Amino acid sequence: MNKMQASILIVSKNRKEDLLKTLKIIECLIDKSKVEVLVFLDGCTDGSEDIIDELNWVRFFISEKSIGASAARHQIYPLANSEILIGLDDDAHPLTLNFISEIENLFNQNQNVGILAFEEIRGIFESDEEALLQASLENKKFLTSQFIGCGFAIRKSVYNKTNGFPVWIDIYGEESCLSIEVLDKGYDILYVNEIKINHRVNKEQRKLEKQNYFRFEKQLKNSAYYFLVYYPYPLWNILKLYRHNFKKYALTDWKCFKIFIKTIFVVLINGFRILKYRKPVDQALIIKMRSLSLLKF
Repeated sequence: MNKMQASILIVSKNRKEDLLKTLKIIECLIDKSKVEVLVFLDGCTDGSEDIIDELNWVRFFISEKSIGASAARHQIYPLANSEILIGLDDDAHPLTLNFISEIENLFNQNQNVGILAFEEIRGIFESDEEALLQASLENKKFLTSQFIGCGFAIRKSVYNKTNGFPVWIDIYGEESCLSIEVLDKGYDILYVNEIKINHRVNKEQRKLEKQNYFRFEKQLKNSAYYFLVYYPYPLWNILKLYRHNFKKYALTDWKCFKIFIKTIFVVLINGFRILKYRKPVDQALIIKMRSLSLLKF
């Protein structure tokens, strides 16, 4: 296959309608002769495969069994045929019409930047114009230690120097792993709100849920794994992680308490398996990361 201008990569699980909407929007924004779209269907049981024939310009990859978002990304990112890899969630779409050329220009202007992090606008809106009313009016550009998985771009040449998205994490936390590996290779992560993404999540519904127990469990477990793999002295950071989550969540919510106890045992049982991926970075990098601006999630 010929080299493409850019590759858009999406992992989807049981979000057929969201995925279809995202792909229809992307189709209107790209030149399909220059930009390819790769979609990984991760153990979908909602009939997501039914849209494949309708979208013959998309390269679909299917796993009958769910392997997790991070492992799915790990599989399809090496298959892209361009230097610019653009990651989107299945319920997120670009609000910046010329986003491909903007990304290309930003990478050309910032040679040491390995990852571009975009502005995330959360919510379900009647139109993109309404969504853009929620965007920051001030142009912002700064180096950061992380990116948000619903909308970002990474150079393939940089991605190939890392271990890629980790196979030892299922979902929630894989962006942090790729971020620290990119920074460890000497590249920067640049936040730019010139490129905006509408992440179509129902903010009110999330507020009513109060506690997202699934996310709490995954993030607690995967944060411990992250410290085990990348930190020179992980034990102290893991203890601080659990102390914080015990005081903030486990003490105030019975279900969180049960998840908290369960996660301790899961980490203890799987810790030795995770240690085979251990590749600690220099302490100086961790200090540098703490000095960089954080993104708001």
